[in-house]
Amino acid sequence: MGHAVRVIARLDIKGPNLIKGVQFDGHRVLGTAEQFGELYYREGIDELIYQDAVASLYRRNSLLEIIKKTAMKVFVPLTVAGGIRTIEDIRQILRAGADKVAINTGAVENPALLSEAVKVFGSQCIVSSIEAFRISDGKYQVWVDYGREVTGLDAIEWAKQVEGLGVGEILLTSINSEGMGEGYDIELTNRISSIVSIPVIASGGAGTKSDLSKVIRNGGAQAAAAASIFHYNYATPVNKPFMSFSEARLRMGEHIDSGNVDFLNHGYGGERACTVKPASIREVKEDMVKNGIEVRI
Repeated sequence: MGHAVRVIARLDIKGPNLIKGVQFDGHRVLGTAEQFGELYYREGIDELIYQDAVASLYRRNSLLEIIKKTAMKVFVPLTVAGGIRTIEDIRQILRAGADKVAINTGAVENPALLSEAVKVFGSQCIVSSIEAFRISDGKYQVWVDYGREVTGLDAIEWAKQVEGLGVGEILLTSINSEGMGEGYDIELTNRISSIVSIPVIASGGAGTKSDLSKVIRNGGAQAAAAASIFHYNYATPVNKPFMSFSEARLRMGEHIDSGNVDFLNHGYGGERACTVKPASIREVKEDMVKNGIEVRI
């Protein structure tokens, strides 16, 4: 393929907690973001994405302290998303230790923010985050506010527009596929990767280690971001010696289900249709190598 594909762990964060849901809803707490970020770095991840899940709702990014803690122990590129609306927001996040920012809502509200940010910080620092929802006629709409608001923008046309504004890459998330564990939206990924010349990061839907290889080979993505398959692999007691069950719970009493990883033994939320087959970072990369995909060692 001419270049090494990146394997990226996506961590959606609420407060100090790493959370995971289905189609940006029904979140459960699996631990703290910096614990998982450090573990993924040790396990060989190429990059991390930190997404503040409530930032757009409150119109601010609250991850600065988590970014600072992560940057002290993790030495792979870190992209931060959520609630970024001004040049000063970007400056603070980069100063805290992030390498890139990904902007969705702020860019839709003010596309000039992307071009201005590229001029100030360089295209290598600016990522266009596109959350796309497939509607009944097969078209894809851009949604914002962490999948809460419909914009009416055509996602394919928007991807071409943000490339023209100078961004360095696109983080493409399929809302329909996100958290479902049924594979990435190959059609969406291919349609966008085929019309832009900048890298596309596929996100949303990985349910097995082979799904990442498929979206690279069939979708044309240059990188694949995954959450559930990594989180659920490393959240089990056997694979998380750094964290006990009690530490994985919300500090709100044992009756609170959100931090209880026992649900991993019974399917996501009791719905087996949404289960994934957990995999390690090493297993994902080994599968890519078997499929002729060059990866970073």
